[in-house]
Amino acid sequence: MFKLLFLVISLFFPFYSSSSSSLHPLVVDSEKFHLNSTAISDFRLLNRRSLISCPINLNPYIKLEVISKSKDGLLDEEFLDVVVSGVSIPSIDHWVALITPSNANVDGCPESKALYLQTGDLSSLPLLCHYPVKAVYLRSDPDYLQCKKRECKKRVGNNCVIQTCNATVSFHVINFRTDVEVALFGGGFTSPCLYLRSQPLPFLNPSAPLYGQLSSLDSTATSMRLSWVSGDQNPQQVQYGKDGTRKTSIVSTFSQNDMCNTSRIQSPAKDFGWHDPGFIHSAVMTQLQPSTTYSYTYGSDSVGWSNQTTFRTPPAGGGGNDFHFIAFGDMGKAPLDSSSVEHYIQPGSISVVEAMKEEVERGEIDGVFHIGDISYATGFLVEWDFFLHLINPIASRLPYMTAIGNHERDYLKSGSVYSLTDSGGECGVPYETYFQMPNYGKDKPWYSIEMASIHFTIISTEHNFSINSPQYEWMKSDMASVNRSRTPWLIFMGHRPMYSSIRSIPPSVDPYFVDEVEPLLLQYQVDLALFGHVHNYERTCSVFEDNCKAMPFKDSNGIDTYDHNNYTAPVHAIIGMAGFELDEFFPINVERWSLVRVKKFGYLRGHATMEELSLEMVNADTREVEDSFKIIKSSNSTPKT
Repeated sequence: MFKLLFLVISLFFPFYSSSSSSLHPLVVDSEKFHLNSTAISDFRLLNRRSLISCPINLNPYIKLEVISKSKDGLLDEEFLDVVVSGVSIPSIDHWVALITPSNANVDGCPESKALYLQTGDLSSLPLLCHYPVKAVYLRSDPDYLQCKKRECKKRVGNNCVIQTCNATVSFHVINFRTDVEVALFGGGFTSPCLYLRSQPLPFLNPSAPLYGQLSSLDSTATSMRLSWVSGDQNPQQVQYGKDGTRKTSIVSTFSQNDMCNTSRIQSPAKDFGWHDPGFIHSAVMTQLQPSTTYSYTYGSDSVGWSNQTTFRTPPAGGGGNDFHFIAFGDMGKAPLDSSSVEHYIQPGSISVVEAMKEEVERGEIDGVFHIGDISYATGFLVEWDFFLHLINPIASRLPYMTAIGNHERDYLKSGSVYSLTDSGGECGVPYETYFQMPNYGKDKPWYSIEMASIHFTIISTEHNFSINSPQYEWMKSDMASVNRSRTPWLIFMGHRPMYSSIRSIPPSVDPYFVDEVEPLLLQYQVDLALFGHVHNYERTCSVFEDNCKAMPFKDSNGIDTYDHNNYTAPVHAIIGMAGFELDEFFPINVERWSLVRVKKFGYLRGHATMEELSLEMVNADTREVEDSFKIIKSSNSTPKT
């Protein structure tokens, strides 16, 4: 067991709190500026506060013990037990934080200091080089406040004259590459004072190759891109197939200088949310066969190799094969140690991933489509590691295709359509580095891909989509080029929807986006339009310009069926129910085009043949189907454009 004991002889540990804020006025402005977009909270601003010393009284008994499964260093994934003992008076404001250096060089952070000066914050910030990854109040141990775990530290005769209290909490830790420390605080999150901290806890292998995820490069299904993260900048390799073919990785990364900010206020990504991403490796596996299973491992002899993993290539575009896929938006992540606090928690993400993983492990899925609001890191960069770890059992087994959302791209004066701070200053840079799609170009994250009988047109609702813009012209060209005899189904995907019953501020639907782009969907006879952004599930009739052009009929099994032999308009579905806190539907004044509304966590399951496209909304908690519908057309039904 890897145990570290730290003794403090001048701490009494009384109740401590302070009502005064230690934030500089410009930091207060930053908090207000980013609050609604990036979930900035008291916890998220911890290392922007002046960290004061806790009240000092003699107490030779208090200890902080960190217990790891390994004696040589932290594992790539484990649950750390933190035992606090020798507490004289338990308080609701006592908490423990897991902190990790924000730069690989932990000797100092001169760049970070300069950033603080630029915001006008001249206060002393002892956590400048470290920020809290997660935290937990000691009161989460139900025995703590009542001091049910007692120890007698001093006896006089048969009487205990000094009695102390203990608490045990747990942290789920993954390989952040940089050393980890555990710190004990008083004063809650708003007025933190530091009692003691552990020595740095290194990872056993900070250069380990981790979080492999696959994506398709084109519609032939004869090559697949594998990307992974490592603390090592030297090229590594993927080894795959029966003959052990090797391909060398191309290495990329990004820095604080790549993040966005306004002239007056530093963004979270450029300031208190920064964490070194390590190095992102990408290698292309070639000479593959469609619909075929392969095994692979990645890494190098110097940093180690990943576990052997199997994946299946999708069917090639234009073939008559059946195709099974899942699609969703707005997933994010949540802590696996349920009592801890992180910076932006999406409560449904774990159950959704577990449900999808079961389908992937049964070999029932050929591809995954995640249409925006990917990790919800929103400028707090370590959250990308948590997200990549969460999706790894799925993304390492089949192509994980993505679209960009507002929480990946939007920031003021950065070129995004919407002048919002939703990305926390990331401006799409981490997203495009981690998820290397077959994009049109750098910061042009739109593309198309064909798998079996479906042509997927995937756009960015965060980039210019107006008439004559590069993306608009690409949409026209892409959808006009679809050979409907090879791929009879055209599915259009983007993040922000064209139709939603939810009324919000700012509105979920941008009428300008609808006015500019919806006519293209009708012109090129899009069968199904899938969007996220709104956090629930909603399905429409065949709709155009707010009017139902056709209604589905019930087949012999009672399933809503849209007949596209007589095409009238696209069917729209919002599928943003994969993790983020769900949005409420209001039962009054429901639009006629809204046929089904479900407020439950889940995902869309699809099955395509040449003549039928079947869809099911799956409840992630129960695995039951909450809604099902299908679109039909005969093989000789060719759309007229």
